[in-house]
Amino acid sequence: MHLEFRHLRTIRAIHQAGGVGRAAELLNLTQSALSHQVKGLEDQCGVELFVRRTKPLRLSAAGMKLLRLAEDILPKIDAVEDEFIALVAGKSGRLHIAIECHACFEWLFPVLERFRHAWPDVDVDIRPGLAFGALPALSREDVDVVISSDPEDIDGLTFTPLFDYEPRFVAAANHPLAQKPFVEAEDFRDQLLITYPVERGRLDIFTGLLGPARIEPRGVRHVELTAVILMLVASGRGVSVLPDWVLREVKYSSDYVTLPLTEGGMTKRLFAATRSEDVMKPFMAHFLRLAHTEPLKLQRA
Repeated sequence: MHLEFRHLRTIRAIHQAGGVGRAAELLNLTQSALSHQVKGLEDQCGVELFVRRTKPLRLSAAGMKLLRLAEDILPKIDAVEDEFIALVAGKSGRLHIAIECHACFEWLFPVLERFRHAWPDVDVDIRPGLAFGALPALSREDVDVVISSDPEDIDGLTFTPLFDYEPRFVAAANHPLAQKPFVEAEDFRDQLLITYPVERGRLDIFTGLLGPARIEPRGVRHVELTAVILMLVASGRGVSVLPDWVLREVKYSSDYVTLPLTEGGMTKRLFAATRSEDVMKPFMAHFLRLAHTEPLKLQRA
């Protein structure tokens, strides 16, 4: 016996319509074509599927077995078809994000909160565990977006600029360096530097200032939360370097000051890396717009 989905739909339609004529209309078939299909199905099964001497047309015991099968399988098939249609239309999909910028959680959550209201059928997840193998994971399609300040020239990947930011030196208000107009690499030599727990190659202070100057701070302390970093800095336990938008968003107290790095300051740019073919998907394009505008809202606040 070779059953097809159309056979199950036929059984369901005739049962719901109570006759071949009305079922044929529901299925967009001629009554003759539907009757021929039913006869062929009964020949395959070797049993009658309908009791033809009743009005409305009634399923036989064998037909009821096929109806139960249809009612179990067809809703699942219909659901998958709806998902595929939504995917083609750009209404659903997957948005799994890996973050190479530890502080980016501060602005990413408001972005995702707005995004989920606009795209409730898109599966959203954050994958911090992939942070430092993020771009290979993006190429493998393990994730769909990588937030990074270090664009690379990789075939098949597109780096969309999100916003510029300024890494700022942070110290207690009574710290000896707090009276300077700006700090330089040499100023860190005797300092305990409090940073996020990420590798140095992902920290602006090392890649943009201390590394090129070959300056090593007195020590480095890793702290997970921005508010705790600011608490320790305000207490005189060390100094830190944080993005300007983080300092606007997370306000711990007035017991610390922020200064530019070098006389002219330092500017960095954050990017969203995606697979090139995904950039124009409607939900992806909307996410990139939200990610670009949310930090601008913070700057105006």
